[in-house]
Amino acid sequence: MRQKLAARLGENVPRYTSYPTAPHFHAGVDAVVYRGWLEALEGGDEISLYLHIPYCDRLCWFCACHTKQTRHYEPVAAYLRSLYAEIATVGGLVTGKGRVRAVHFGGGSPTMLEPEDIVALGSVLRNSFAFLPDARISVEIEPNDMDEARLDALAEIGMTRASLGVQDFEPKVQKAINREQSFSQTKAVVDGVRSRGVESVNLDLLYGLPHQTRESVSSTVAQALTLEPDRIALFGYAHVPWFKKHQTMIDEAWLPGPAERFAQLQLAARAIVDQGYEAIGIDHFAKPGDTLALAARAGTLHRNFQGYTDDCCETLIGLGPSSISQFRQGYAQNMPSTSEYRCTVDDGGLAAVRGIALSNDDRVRGWIIERLMCDFAFSAIDLVERFGEAGQRLLLQSSSMALHDPVRLLELDGDKFVVPAESRPFVRSIAARFDKYFETGTARHSAAV
Repeated sequence: MRQKLAARLGENVPRYTSYPTAPHFHAGVDAVVYRGWLEALEGGDEISLYLHIPYCDRLCWFCACHTKQTRHYEPVAAYLRSLYAEIATVGGLVTGKGRVRAVHFGGGSPTMLEPEDIVALGSVLRNSFAFLPDARISVEIEPNDMDEARLDALAEIGMTRASLGVQDFEPKVQKAINREQSFSQTKAVVDGVRSRGVESVNLDLLYGLPHQTRESVSSTVAQALTLEPDRIALFGYAHVPWFKKHQTMIDEAWLPGPAERFAQLQLAARAIVDQGYEAIGIDHFAKPGDTLALAARAGTLHRNFQGYTDDCCETLIGLGPSSISQFRQGYAQNMPSTSEYRCTVDDGGLAAVRGIALSNDDRVRGWIIERLMCDFAFSAIDLVERFGEAGQRLLLQSSSMALHDPVRLLELDGDKFVVPAESRPFVRSIAARFDKYFETGTARHSAAV
């Protein structure tokens, strides 16, 4: 049954870290609209911040992030000066209107920053925004960057969660993706952050990489589990060379086929769950006491541009080129060009150039898609109570899918529409059934599994 589903639903679909998805953003949401959304924040609002560092000292071939390689630090230092300017401008617009609940440093490689710049960036943020006393600070860490001084700097800015990219420990796989990183390096960083009081460690693993086999995936998972991470993210490699040209460095003949990818996913997931971790959505795992697992059990799990999260803030402000902000009113994205970004923010401007304002229909569909992605279910009663007539219209579509589709994408269980267990690995394809933009869009996406 699962292989039949894989054949039917193993299509290319969005990852649904937002709805509508980024390919449908347009220039109608610009800096003027973005400013209005910032100014509309209210005093009691809690906000999250995302800071993008668009540089790496080595480019990994598998990466689909907005980043560029540099061997010199001056472009990074110059970029930071511009980032400080954007932080000051945005912070000035939200002063007194919201407090920071969470910060996520992403990239690129945030840990490429010199230790003194890590500390300075943390200070600039706290001087520009009001932080809640228990605000959480998450940092994406590249183990090859790390030394004692950087570990001390991250502790000084209050890092509470460290997320380490592992991908695969097999040397042949690492060479094929230009990411050589030993287990001992990774362990040293995990030990280093924990010795400095960091309360949560996440490891990112990938399946579907060039030269990966079920044996290499099993070995990597087994080694990763010895580090006892609090969370594991198990992502399928997204091969999108039409979007990220450096992925052409990966010979497609080296990539496992759909059936092998699916087998790698199932094998890895089973090994992680067997060690006591709880499965969260389609690609995360957490220890039972972790806040992500608690949110999943409580039905308060969310999904944003960093993946699954227990962050319940309605407002996410993205800082840096290509960063996306989320508001009650919609989404706004900064320009991707670092040079254009710098020119704009250095003059005190806002860098937003595209986005989308949410219609009521968007909100209904977005709620259904998020609940499917997070809970594999949604309540018909909740749908209608939240959205009224618009929810009722979508309820008819859900009922038709549950009652008439022979593959049983959705089943009706009491007042709930539930994705059956055998269909859950393909929930992105199920979510696409509720995406009114999907069939009319021209964007190309990664494989569903």
